[in-house]
This record gives sequence, structure tokens and C-alpha cells, in this order.
Amino acid sequence: MKTMVLVWLWLLVAEALLPVHCQPFSAHGDKSLGAPGPASQQPLEPAPAHHRVTPTITNFALRLYKQLAEEVPGNILFSPVSLSSTVALLSLGAHVDTQAQILESLGFNLTETPAADIHRGFQSLLHTLDLPSPKLELKLGHSLFLDRQLKPQQRFLDSAKELYGALPFSANFTEAAATGQQINDLVRKQTYGQVAGCLPEFGHGTLMVLLNYIFFKGNWCPLLASMGIAPTWCVDLTAKWKHPFDRYQTRKQESFFLDRRTPLRIPMMRQKEMHRFLYDQESSCTVLQIEYSGTALLLLVLPDPGKMQQVEAALQPETLRRWGQRFLPSLLDLHLPRFSISATYNLEKILPLIGLSNLFDMEADLAGIMGQLNKTVSRVSHKAVVDMNEKGTEAAAASGLLSQPPALNTTLAPHAHFNRPFLLLLWEVTTQSLLFLGKVVNPAAG
Repeated sequence: MKTMVLVWLWLLVAEALLPVHCQPFSAHGDKSLGAPGPASQQPLEPAPAHHRVTPTITNFALRLYKQLAEEVPGNILFSPVSLSSTVALLSLGAHVDTQAQILESLGFNLTETPAADIHRGFQSLLHTLDLPSPKLELKLGHSLFLDRQLKPQQRFLDSAKELYGALPFSANFTEAAATGQQINDLVRKQTYGQVAGCLPEFGHGTLMVLLNYIFFKGNWCPLLASMGIAPTWCVDLTAKWKHPFDRYQTRKQESFFLDRRTPLRIPMMRQKEMHRFLYDQESSCTVLQIEYSGTALLLLVLPDPGKMQQVEAALQPETLRRWGQRFLPSLLDLHLPRFSISATYNLEKILPLIGLSNLFDMEADLAGIMGQLNKTVSRVSHKAVVDMNEKGTEAAAASGLLSQPPALNTTLAPHAHFNRPFLLLLWEVTTQSLLFLGKVVNPAAG
């Protein structure tokens, strides 16, 4: 299976606050999921710098998810790595007090982990995700669009480039429509036409747009490079199921229950394969772990009928750790929807509810970016798209633990039918980082 995820995120910095417009993994060679944390590290090796930030990113993700679940009735999808790294990058341009407030709002304890170590942790995370791999290709970066009449602080530009790979671009924000079109065109080209027209209009007081996006699909970045397009912030992930689905086994019309009384007819992929699997009686949910051929891992959580809110309330790092300790390989009769969903958020109302009000505070001091006071973030927009289907090729190697014993009776395989709303968590195993988190309520609401 190929999985495509797009994420587009931008932060708009203006002269004043504008009105809000509401519209442990195993250390023994397998990829079993636990909550990221020190327990999974080799005892005699120093912990990589990114281990300082990945547990906090996970905590931040779960807090944001729960807030979105209260505000958004339908599908949910966002990238914790995208959001947290962008906010941390912005804090580089803040006065020491404002920077501390921003990082603490993300969930960091500055007594235990100083700001410099946090930024080095993000640097390590982005660098590690960017390392070449024969099975998993990731390319990362950020972009800064700065008004050409301003003189940004060189120290900020140097730190942003060194730590976050952020490249600056000159922009003329006095011509708002033309500049907005220019940025939208750039993103549209960089996402191979998948993201277009998602940047709202901005006013003449805009001074900076800080953006990133993630494109999660086959091998597209080399294609863009051949077209002379330089990606700013992309993830290019060739992600194929370790055990691919046979498209001839897909049923084109199978019921997916939006609620107990509302069935929806959708294509349902099917297979009988070995996967790590458990039923959590305490949380009333089925948890399934599906491996990609590279260093990516998909966790699917299927609440019992009527138990979605109970499962969402139980989402804690401790819950992920407990699941990681209880997974067992099991032969499953798996039914999984073939779906394409998207989600778009203006987060300037949501982020303050989980503690990030200082981003939008008139007292926030971002003078480290341009040497001018009283600059605030007015909007935070985030867009994500996921497309899952049967396509893909078999992995070059298979884990012995998950390989199917020849003597098993496939007719007795327990079933895992994802025929009602479920959660998805997409992990990168090497860094133990949560790349995407979401909820599929309606698989046909693309």
C-alpha cells in the first residue's frame, strides 16, 4: 500500500494582532510500538539528541488531538512534528522570556531541558529524518517569507538555517494578492498540485510568513528537482505495506457505520496476515499495528461501538507504553477501508486552549526576528490530506516474528473489521516520532 499525507502549515506575523476569522519501540530489531522514551534506548549508548524532544512532541500531539476532538465533529488529521517544530523555530526569534513561555507551552520543562538543548533536539530530529535510507526516503525543511523592506536579524536567520534548515525568501507584502498567489503557486508546485489555494489573504501589515508542509507519498521530490523546483519543507516517503493488500480482494461496496444507525457503502480492503494486535479491555478498543517495509509504523485504534469518547479520554503516553508491552503477533482477518480524507484548521483559537496563548499575545516579544517590537502571530493554518489504498510492492525482507507459520488454520483467524470510526497514528521508528495523528470518522469525506 502507498500512503500519501500532505500537510501545509503557515504562521503569519503582523504588526498587531489581527481579528480572528473562524472558518518504547523495541530495541531488539523489530518495530513493536511503545511510547517513545528512555526505556527503549540501549543502556550503554548515549541517547540521541532528538530523544529530548520526541516524548514532548507526543504529549503535545495528544493534548491537541483532544482539543480538536471537542471542537471538530468529523475527520481529524494533523502532523505533530510539523506543528511543534514550526512553533519551536519561531521561538528562536523571541526574547528569552517569550521563548521560555512558548517552549513551556509546548510542554518542555526548561529546568530539565534548557532551550538550547531543545533546539538541538529538533535539529537532531530533522537531520535524522532526513538521512538517506534504501527503503524510506525523507526530505525536510522550512521556509521564511520576509518582507523585503525589513532587515531580519542575521543571528535569527543563521540559527533558523542551522537548527531547522529554514531558508529565507524575500517578499513584497504591500502587494498582498500577488504575494499570496506567489506563495500559493510555490506550494502547489512543490506538492505536485495536491495543495492549492490554501493560504488566506493577508493584510498590508504582514511582515513574515513562516510555513512548512509535508508530502507523504512515493518518490516525488526527485521529480520536482528535475523540474527545477526546490522543496522548502517536504517529507517524501516511499511507504509500502510490509504485507500489501491484494486489490482483487477489495470489496467495492461494504458497510462502514458512521454511527450505529448510519451505514455508508465504501470500498473495503481485505487480507489474512500476521500483525501485532491486542484488545484493551480497560479502554474498550482493538489496537492493530501495521508495518511498512521501511522505518514507518501505522497504529490503528478501533473503539468498541459507542466507546470513541472513552478511548479518546484514555489517550495518554502511558496508554501507548502499555500497548507496546502487550502487543502479540496474531493472524488476523483484516478489513480496512480504502479512503481519502483531508482536514483544514485555523488553529489560532485552538492553540491557546492548550496553553499556547503567548503566540498571539500583544506582549510577546519577537524582536529577535526583525529587531522590532510588538509583532504578533495572527493566524496559524494547517492542512493535511491522507490517501490510503492497496497499491504497493512487497518488502525486500520480512520480520521473522511477523511471518506467518505454515501450519496456522486461516479459517479461525480473529477478525479486525474497521467498519466504524477509528484513530490512526503514524510513527517513524528510528526517531520514535509521531509524524501524523488523526481520526477517520467518514472515509468518504475526502
